[in-house]
Amino acid sequence: MKIKTKLRLGFGFLFLVILFFGAISLYYMNRISISSKVILKDNYKSLRLSGSMRAILDDQTLPLSAGSKREFLALLEQERSNITEPGERKAVEHVSRAFEVLSNPAISPGDKADALKSARQQLRRIDQLNMAAISSKNDAALAGVEKAAGYLIFAASICFLVLFSFMLNFPGFVANPLREFSEAIKGISRQNYKQQLQFSSTDEFAELAQEFNTMARHLNKWENSNLAKLQSEKRRIEAIIEQINDAIVGLDEHRKVLFINKVACSLLNMDKADVMGQNVNALMAKNDLLKKILNAEAEDKNFTIYADHKTSYFQLEKSLIHVPAFSPGDEAITEANIAAGEVYVLRNITPFKELDEAKTNFIATVSHELKTPISAIKMSVSILEDERVGTMNAEQKEMVQHIADDCGRLLKITSALLDLAQVETGNLQLSFRKTAPATIVNYAIDALRFQADQREIQLELHAAPTLALVNVDVEKTAWVLINFLTNALRYSTNRSRVVLEIQQSGDDVVFSVRDFGQGIPDQYQERLFERYFQVPTDGRNKSGSGLGLAISKDFIEAQGGTIWVESSVGEGSRFCFQLPGVGAA
Repeated sequence: MKIKTKLRLGFGFLFLVILFFGAISLYYMNRISISSKVILKDNYKSLRLSGSMRAILDDQTLPLSAGSKREFLALLEQERSNITEPGERKAVEHVSRAFEVLSNPAISPGDKADALKSARQQLRRIDQLNMAAISSKNDAALAGVEKAAGYLIFAASICFLVLFSFMLNFPGFVANPLREFSEAIKGISRQNYKQQLQFSSTDEFAELAQEFNTMARHLNKWENSNLAKLQSEKRRIEAIIEQINDAIVGLDEHRKVLFINKVACSLLNMDKADVMGQNVNALMAKNDLLKKILNAEAEDKNFTIYADHKTSYFQLEKSLIHVPAFSPGDEAITEANIAAGEVYVLRNITPFKELDEAKTNFIATVSHELKTPISAIKMSVSILEDERVGTMNAEQKEMVQHIADDCGRLLKITSALLDLAQVETGNLQLSFRKTAPATIVNYAIDALRFQADQREIQLELHAAPTLALVNVDVEKTAWVLINFLTNALRYSTNRSRVVLEIQQSGDDVVFSVRDFGQGIPDQYQERLFERYFQVPTDGRNKSGSGLGLAISKDFIEAQGGTIWVESSVGEGSRFCFQLPGVGAA
C-alpha cells in the first residue's frame, strides 16, 4: 500500500470518528430541545389561561358584565381545547357549570357564592395539575439530559481513546522509517558501509530502503578497493621514510607522533613501538634531545650530537603540513589550506662539515706556507730596486714594479685567507678594549692617506661632537675600515673625495665610508658580503679576492655589530657598520 493511500485512510478514519461524535451530539441535543419545547407548549398555556380566568373572577363584581362573560367564555373554550393532563378535563367541566350558575340571574346569591367558590377551586385544581406536570416533565427532561450527557461522555471517551491511540501510532508510521533512515545516513557519514535497512511493507519507504542498501553495498565495495590502495601507498611511504638516511619525525595536528624512522629512533635512543601515537609533550619530558629539537628557534638550526661513536653535525629543517579543505560558501565551495601537523628533519651534515674543515685547514696551511716565500720575493724585489746593487733600465724597473705589486696582492690574499680560516674554525681571537671611535677612524685614515694623496683624493671625516665609547678589537675594526676605504679609493676617480662619518644612533655608534663612484647595481648588493663574490667590473678597476667584505662581516658580527651597504648606480656607495656603545667618551 502506498504512503499516500495510507495517509488518506488515516485522515478518513479521523473524519469518520469526528462525524460519528457529531451525530451523537446532535441527536441528544435535539431530544433535550424537544423536551423543553413540550414543557413550554403544553403546560404554560394552561397556567396562563387559568390565571386569566381567575383574574376575571377576582377583579369583577357579580354579576359579571357582558364583556367579562364573553372574555371568560373565550378563555374557557381555549382551556377546553388545551387539556393535556389527567383530571384536567373534569376540572374544566366543573368550572363551566359553575360559570353557568354565575351567569343565571334566577339563581340565588347564596348559590352563586357557592358556584364562585367552586370555580375558583377548580381553577386552582387546573394550576396544580399543570404545575405537577411541569415538575414531572422537568424531572424527566433533567433525567434525559443526564442520560444524554452520559452517552455523550461515553462517546467522547471512546473517540478520545481512539484519537489518542491514532495520535500515538499513526505518526510512527512516518517517523519510525525516517528515524531509521537518519541513523543509517549517520552511519554512512561514519564510513559504516556494511549496514542494511529491512522494511516488510511495500510502500515508498521499502523502495527507498532497497535503493539505500544498493548504495551502501557500492560504497562498501569502493571503500574496500580504495582502502587497499591507501594501505599500499601508506606502506610505500613508510618504507621510503625508513630508507632515508636523515632523522625524520612527523607530528599530527594534535602533536601526536605520526611517523618516525629508524635513524631518528637511533639518534634519540627511543623505541618506535613506544612512541607511535604518543603525545610529544609527554615524550619531551623524558628526552632532553627531543625537547631541544622540537623547541629550537629559527636561528638554532645546527646541532652537534655524539652519534655512531663520534661527534656528528646535524641541520634541523622544520616544515608545516598543510592539507586542502573545502567549505561551502554563499555562492560556491571554497578551498583553503589548513594545518595538519609538522615534520622535523635532522640532516646529517657531518661529511660536509668534515670536508669544510679539511678545506679550511688546507687554506690555512697553504696560506701560511705561501706567506714566507712571497715575503722573500718581496724582499728580493726591494733589494733589486736599491740602486746600490745596480741600475736597471726602464723595462726592468717596470717588470720589478709589477713583481712588487703582485707580491703585495698575494700577501693581502694570504692574510685574508688566514683570517678567514680563523673565523671558520672558530679560532678568531679578539682583544676587546674600550676605545674612542675617532681613534679607530684616524688609524685607518693614516694607513691610506699616502695612497689617497697620490691620486689627489680628499678624505673627509665628519664626526658627531659627542660619541660613546665602543668595546671592540681596535685592529680588527680598523681593518674593516681600511677595507672599506681601499674599495672606495679603488672605485673613485682622481681628484674626487671619500667621506667618513661617525654618528650616534641611540646607544650604538655607526661608522660609514662613502664614495662617489659609479655605484653598485641592486642585483649584486645582497651578495656583496658572500665569500669569493666579486662585482663584475668594466676592466678599468682591478677586482679583489672577494674575501674582504665577507671577513669584515665576520669581524663586525663577532663584536655584536651589524654591517650593510647603501648604493645607487651613478651616485656612489656607502658602506656602514654599527657597534654597541659602552658609555660616554
